[in-house]
Amino acid sequence: MSQEFLPTILKQKRQEVAQMDYEELQPLRETYRLYDFLKAHSEQLQVIAEVKKASPSMGDINLEVDIVQQAKDYQANGAVMISVLTDEIFFKGHIDYLREISSQVTIPTLNKDFIIDEKQIVRARNAGATVILLIVAALSEERLKELYDFATSLGLEVLVETHNLPELETAHRIGAQIIGVNNRNLVTFEVDINTSLELSTHFKAHPVYISESAIFTGQDAGLVAPYFNGILVGTALMQADSVSQKIKELQIDKG
Repeated sequence: MSQEFLPTILKQKRQEVAQMDYEELQPLRETYRLYDFLKAHSEQLQVIAEVKKASPSMGDINLEVDIVQQAKDYQANGAVMISVLTDEIFFKGHIDYLREISSQVTIPTLNKDFIIDEKQIVRARNAGATVILLIVAALSEERLKELYDFATSLGLEVLVETHNLPELETAHRIGAQIIGVNNRNLVTFEVDINTSLELSTHFKAHPVYISESAIFTGQDAGLVAPYFNGILVGTALMQADSVSQKIKELQIDKG
């Protein structure tokens, strides 16, 4: 994976956004608030289950998947939220996948994309997302705060993704309630679960924390369970022979 991974994607995103219309705001889809659910169910490590067909690091993961059936399986087996990749070029996703899945499930859906503009946030909400992703590494702190405040003003929740301590401190400064720690280095694209373990020593009482990437087994989940409210899992679920068994394996009871 080239070291230019994030700049390459952001350059592409800026081109996409320039071509994108500013959509008229549609009603917010009704479901529970992820933050409240995670706070109320802290006795168990909750699973955010991702629908993704491909990724730059893994290549094609599961191109034949019936995305709506996959999402329904996630919901039926206790996933707390469904993450939907909408990036077309690098992840073979589509905004329509978010629209289709959101119309067929009752739990929160996350628009997983490289969001750099208000137009994308309105589009996400209109497609049924109740949570969006903002990546600290992709934005200046000022722009991150602007987009965060814009999204929350629309009733959306925001998963603010961090990779290191300076980014975690930025997330805390802007008042993020839901903070992700991505175990994938966006420069080298290598994964290391120790990223989550190291940053967990700097967590605060008010936010909820999600460990993302590099979680494939119950053993992996068990490592982060004491410190995190949830995990975001894509590849392991997309490749699992049994979604129900895999989610059960990852839902670590902290009792």
